[in-house]
Amino acid sequence: MSDRDIPESWSPGTVGDPNIMARLTQTGQLSDGLRPPVGDRHVSGATNAGSSSKSVKNLKKRKSQQPSGENPPPEGSGGLPRWLKSWVFWTFLLALVPGGIAFLATAMLLKLPSAPNCPSIFWPLASASVRLHCAQLAASKQNVKDLLQAIDLVKQLPNNHPLRAEIDRYLEEWSKDVLDLADKSFQEGKLDEAIKIARQIPNDVAAYKFVEERVNKWQSIWSEAEGIYKEAEGEMREQRWHSAFMLAAKLLRTDNRFWATTKYDQLNKLITTARDDGEKLAKAEGIAKNGNVDSFLQAIKLAESIQPSSYVYQKAQEAIPNFGRQMLDLAQKKLDKKDADEAISIAQQIPSSTKLQTEVEDFVTLAEAQRNAWIGTVSGLEAAIAQAQQVAPTRGIYNQAQSLIAQWQLEIEDVSRLEKARSLASNGTINELTAAIIEAQQIPANNPRATEARTEIGRWVAQIQTIEDRPYLDRAEQIALMGDVNSLQTAIAEAGQIRRGRALYRESRRKIATWTDSIQRIQDQPYLDQARSLASSGNYSQAIATAQQISNGRALSSEAQSEIDSWQGQIRGRDNWKRAQEVSLGGSAEALAEAIRLARRVPDSSPFRGDASSAMDRWSQQILDMAIAQGNSDISQAIETARLVPRGTSAYSSARQQIRTWRETLNPQPEPTAESTSSPTTSPTSETEP
Repeated sequence: MSDRDIPESWSPGTVGDPNIMARLTQTGQLSDGLRPPVGDRHVSGATNAGSSSKSVKNLKKRKSQQPSGENPPPEGSGGLPRWLKSWVFWTFLLALVPGGIAFLATAMLLKLPSAPNCPSIFWPLASASVRLHCAQLAASKQNVKDLLQAIDLVKQLPNNHPLRAEIDRYLEEWSKDVLDLADKSFQEGKLDEAIKIARQIPNDVAAYKFVEERVNKWQSIWSEAEGIYKEAEGEMREQRWHSAFMLAAKLLRTDNRFWATTKYDQLNKLITTARDDGEKLAKAEGIAKNGNVDSFLQAIKLAESIQPSSYVYQKAQEAIPNFGRQMLDLAQKKLDKKDADEAISIAQQIPSSTKLQTEVEDFVTLAEAQRNAWIGTVSGLEAAIAQAQQVAPTRGIYNQAQSLIAQWQLEIEDVSRLEKARSLASNGTINELTAAIIEAQQIPANNPRATEARTEIGRWVAQIQTIEDRPYLDRAEQIALMGDVNSLQTAIAEAGQIRRGRALYRESRRKIATWTDSIQRIQDQPYLDQARSLASSGNYSQAIATAQQISNGRALSSEAQSEIDSWQGQIRGRDNWKRAQEVSLGGSAEALAEAIRLARRVPDSSPFRGDASSAMDRWSQQILDMAIAQGNSDISQAIETARLVPRGTSAYSSARQQIRTWRETLNPQPEPTAESTSSPTTSPTSETEP
């Protein structure tokens, strides 16, 4: 089939005009009996088909116009040529003509009828079979335009037409093809285009019922996918990454290739990027918690690196001024500590991206004014007032500036008084210090410099008290140098004249405590020396009684108590040693074991420790000897006796060995057989020591 057979366009004035179709139907021009069948040449091409017959008629007409009865002209004077009279010519002609006729007849029999030329057909005169044929050709292109043209070409045929059943079948098939093409656009993400294509199907076609159904399905799928996408975007903005990824996975289950592939990949990339930006913002917030200038600047820089296309961008933009405000708060803390230089330096480092330029400028203006005011001079206050007066009423710090101006104006008079008072106190005499105090006391308590005035007054009062009380303390120190009890007591009395609350009171109390300690040592040392002498001779009870004469809280009380504890331990050790000796006289194994227990309580520092150690070894050997003697008649009793030998004594190891020997005697091992000897798993039961 050639391309000329497939229609490229139809005549819009004839294909779909129902009036023309109706008139032609009434006159019978559209009856199939008058139309050429499919495969015949179209009527518009009849001129071409009849061109040869027309030429024959013209030839016959010219011959009929020649005069009858005239003889042909003689040869050489207009008659027949000589060669027409030649027998050779006629012999050749008679041989050629039958063959040519046979060839033409065969060719005409074998020649197929040509298909109609659809683009040039005059459709109001076209038969249903021609329309259906051309519609099929158009539909075979399988594009929206040609499918709709195919539908439009045949849908106008009467409902009672003999080909109606076949036409309806094609109309439904082509309508579904159009819907499939629309669905392809939908799958490619072109919802509007898909709906537009689907709704081009004529509403008077039976298959139109599928259009709205398909459109509603597309819109439902699209709406659901958009909802998932928007919900994932919301989760990203709240930095809930896991939830966003779970929502993105739902797109894989949507019945749309565009959302399940392109939009899914796009959303996944957005979530990954947003998550990275979220981690970056979280890192910035973590760094900012360090609370120093460098940390804030680094946090701001990280937040600034988040691009506007990021779903975390809005939160980053909210965090940047927050970091800047924290820097401003840090600067304010420095200013509150009267470190104006550091405060100004911090404020001036706040980046413009924080959008706090106005607040920073206002802060610096007031900080510089306060720095001048803190100089404490009239000129400094005047400079501070001049700076604060530059703040315009439209600025946020205007009211604060006006309040400071009023405060500094009050301070100017107070500063003048303080400067005069300081000048009076500079010489340091009692009279001049007193005059300075009187001058400073004229500053009212509610004035800004009242606190500073009270501080200066307190300092000057302390200077006066020091001048007045220093002689007492100096004399006391001189007297205490003698070192005897009477001198120290006199020094304490002299220093005690300095009353509580005076400038030198604490110093005098420290001196008095030192001298009191010296007196107590002098008084109590003889008792401690005597007690030590008694203890060295073994008279611990008398030594303790002597040391206890030193009362608690005195200089040597702690040292004396240590000695008393040691001597009491010696007494207990001596008593235990004596009791151990008495118990050992019982002579039984039990008595000797108890004697060893008591002897162990003798301290290593006791002079009886050596005797106790020797006795314990001797008594343990005696217990073992008793056990061995019992072993000749009663092994079980011998084992119980040997178990009384205490751990750590000289006979302990021998006693344990003897116990094992006796137990083996009581519980002999069976003679090993050949089988048991070869068994690698057999092992003697190990004895657990009691």
